[in-house]
Amino acid sequence: MTGLLECPKRMEYGPCGGVQFDGSCEVSPQACVFLETPTVRWNDAGDADPGPSATPRSMPPQSVGAVRMRGLLAARQVVVADFPARALDAASLAECAAALGGRVDAVLAGDAGTARVQFSPSYRAHLIRSAGLDVWTGFNCRDRNRVAMEGELAGLAHVGVSGVHCVTGDHTLTGSRPDALPVFDLDSTEAAALARANGHLVSVAESPAAPPVDRRPSRLLEKQHAGAEVCFVNHCGGAAAVAAFVRASQDVGVTMGFIPCVPIVVDRGSAELLRSFTTLVLPDGYLDRILAARDPFAEGVAAAADLARSFLAIDGVAGVNLSGGAGPGREAWFAEALARISDELELVGE
Repeated sequence: MTGLLECPKRMEYGPCGGVQFDGSCEVSPQACVFLETPTVRWNDAGDADPGPSATPRSMPPQSVGAVRMRGLLAARQVVVADFPARALDAASLAECAAALGGRVDAVLAGDAGTARVQFSPSYRAHLIRSAGLDVWTGFNCRDRNRVAMEGELAGLAHVGVSGVHCVTGDHTLTGSRPDALPVFDLDSTEAAALARANGHLVSVAESPAAPPVDRRPSRLLEKQHAGAEVCFVNHCGGAAAVAAFVRASQDVGVTMGFIPCVPIVVDRGSAELLRSFTTLVLPDGYLDRILAARDPFAEGVAAAADLARSFLAIDGVAGVNLSGGAGPGREAWFAEALARISDELELVGE
């Protein structure tokens, strides 16, 4: 119970990915309360019990989308692209879907600090699925309590999403709505158990470059114990850094598949948005290569494809996430960049 009463996010299974490079909290100059405590072990009886439906004591019925994505992951590596559509804008969603349809395996639809208010996860997933794309839904613990989360998870199963990506979420004091009360009834580890109990394929994130660096693999193992099957590896540098984290995780017993995030930069606007990511680490010279080019769009596509191939060559990597976003009004243009990078990798449709 170390973190629950002291962490601004009320986390039990911390630390989150928002720990700054100096060890401070994302919303406080004080050190993260989890830095000096041992990794909290998953307790499926629940010290902060998420409720009877949250514990995957037996394999729950699988959602149709989970079955479909598990089959694809068993067959080959996948390409997941961040979904760049404007918040609360169905026309923008349709535009971006038209660019990405048939060219990526799924889109990761989460939230961003610039637009905390979004369509609900299940409604947005319904719109994207109706546009012909498979959806890997970002699912945060910041904005809704466990009862509302259970309702959303039931809706997402009905929609048939490919996966549910469970994150604790950025604090409301960061981003566009600091006036909103933070909920944090659960954290990402507890949410992973809840999503698995509702039949979903569950992914979680881990930040290898965020303190405490040496305990990130053991924290990931506890998320696996809770029900996570896939880890999205947050931006931590080049292939050597990703490979080191994968090996360290496997050494402590992690068996899940890894999907590293590939930073996508095709102009100065997308570079600025990427720089807003917490504890961002890019490969040496990556931004300079792109922004100094005569055609940053073409160079950005080539650089991302090169980096993605180096990630895909790592043992244990199940796919890549084309990660980033566009400046205002360039969402469909950015979606086309994501699609072209995926085209270069020649995985989709194999």
